[in-house]
Amino acid sequence: MVFFGGAGVSTASGIPDFRSATGLYNQMTGSRYSPETMLSHDFFVRHPDEFYAFLRSSLYYPDAKPNAAHYALAAMEQRVELDAVITQNIDELHQQAGSKTVYELHGSLKRFYCMRCHRAYPAEQAYAGQGTPHCEVCGGLVRPDVVLYGEVLDQNVITASIATVGKADCLIVGGSSLVVYPAAGLLDYFRGDCLILINRDPTPYDRLAQFVFHSDVGEVLTAIACG
Repeated sequence: MVFFGGAGVSTASGIPDFRSATGLYNQMTGSRYSPETMLSHDFFVRHPDEFYAFLRSSLYYPDAKPNAAHYALAAMEQRVELDAVITQNIDELHQQAGSKTVYELHGSLKRFYCMRCHRAYPAEQAYAGQGTPHCEVCGGLVRPDVVLYGEVLDQNVITASIATVGKADCLIVGGSSLVVYPAAGLLDYFRGDCLILINRDPTPYDRLAQFVFHSDVGEVLTAIACG
């Protein structure tokens, strides 16, 4: 069994998703730039100070804690019922809940590094300062270890994710609209006989699933974990 999750997994932890009625995209309707633009590689290179201002104001949730969905998945892995978690999220809440095998398709906002010397840079310093942080060793530009729009996914992560999905008997997809590619394309590699979709809104893959729940991700995963 493998779990593939999106932003809806972390909304109960106080982290907004992107595309729902209360998501980040709809919160920024009066902004000069769209979230996609501000989270793009081109914007980061051209306007690093504005990029970091957006990062600190809209994507930094230091008090966020794992919720029922994260804990249910960790419990299933501990009982050797779940092989891996593949996530589009960048908050590391799965790891905080206790999950060990986690493939982060889009990286993590808890990790930063220097673009020149590639040294790790403390996340606390990146968020606490103002403007664009620079490496204290070589002076290089510091960036978050995430995949920005216009960048390619980490080949090692995507290869491992494809292999994991391809070997799964049961694939649970939770909290994802399944419209963001190439991540959503992972479902095309599933060859098992049980596809479970959990999302408040319909997805393009609903008709292919054996079970569809338009419900809270945490409630459904808790029921699965306890069943």
